[in-house]
Amino acid sequence: MEVSSINYYEHVLDIRRVIDEAQVQDCDEALNICDLSSVERKFRLWQQQLPRIKPYYAVKCNDDPRIVQTLAALGVGFDCASKNELKLVLDCDVSPERIIFANPCRPISHLDYAKQRQVLKGTVDNEFEIYKLHKHYPNSNLIVRFKSEAKAAQCPLGDKFGCDADVDASALMLLAKSLDLTVTGTSFHVGSGCTELEAYERAIKKAKNIFKFGELLGYDLKLLDIGGGFPGSDDEQFVKIAANVNRAVQKHFVDKRIEIIAEPGRFFVAAAYTLVCKIHAKREVRNAAGKLDTVMYYLNDGVYGSFNCILYDHQLVTAQHYLEGAESLPTFKSLIWGPSCDALDKISENLRLPNLNRGDLLGFPNMGAYTVPIASAFNGFPLPRTLYFRAI
Repeated sequence: MEVSSINYYEHVLDIRRVIDEAQVQDCDEALNICDLSSVERKFRLWQQQLPRIKPYYAVKCNDDPRIVQTLAALGVGFDCASKNELKLVLDCDVSPERIIFANPCRPISHLDYAKQRQVLKGTVDNEFEIYKLHKHYPNSNLIVRFKSEAKAAQCPLGDKFGCDADVDASALMLLAKSLDLTVTGTSFHVGSGCTELEAYERAIKKAKNIFKFGELLGYDLKLLDIGGGFPGSDDEQFVKIAANVNRAVQKHFVDKRIEIIAEPGRFFVAAAYTLVCKIHAKREVRNAAGKLDTVMYYLNDGVYGSFNCILYDHQLVTAQHYLEGAESLPTFKSLIWGPSCDALDKISENLRLPNLNRGDLLGFPNMGAYTVPIASAFNGFPLPRTLYFRAI
């Protein structure tokens, strides 16, 4: 697998130094600066705060091979949604036992690949998929996914996936039992980017009731998947969520023989990436009196590239300039556009920045989640190159 080499640093990654050494000022394409040590620090934080819960990284969040390799070396499990994601992870020498095929609605060819590679764990949330599994992968281990959404999340998922916990989950298990299929657990997802602390407690309580019904059917349920939703750029919020999860698990799942996993994505990678863009054009908008009202900047990356996270993930991006002594300079209302000819290619309109010039750089931290896999070269503008770093 061909990936760029890793550069090493001591103590703290100096973004300005990277910019200078990479000669970003002389390039027309944007630059991703990926700190793999940030991913490793997040893993240690997870172990400290959620020691009983094994993380299965959500590959869809960022499928960069370097990220996958780093997490694989740490012993993390993987949440895959497609044949290509399965192949990416398995090619990193990850055993199939460390993978959950967490897409409740999978094409038959993808199921065939999972069967061929002996990826047993997979989610299901409706009767049609159960019949499909009965025909195409009867030896798989079914994990019933139910709906239990947070009241506040960046990306709610309940409209698309998850059965009703009180009615449908038991009916699905009865159907699986009648078809002689194996149900080994249950799962939920409160929503990507969850900000409601109590959401996990509600869902874990529902999961306990599903476990009880499974036991009545004679199933040996031994896996609870609490999904994702964990923040990637707010460790204080993560610690609060972890405390709520731990209390709920201790209350409802005392039996340590039950394996508990989660599907964090942005938690691992959001803070690992800083995107550096160059201003290639500028426009000033003045009011009727001729006073400067807004400064528009046009960058070399936009919402069809790395900033697709604004459309897909509802992310509010923050920008930082690299001017020396700018603390004393006045700031102006600033509107930032991407490079394409589409008027929807708007990055931000609520920033205040000094009066910058063409050729100046802007850095955007926390750009590792739902950016890399979705970016396209729309309108012929190239994707950013990526430089990888790790602390010595």
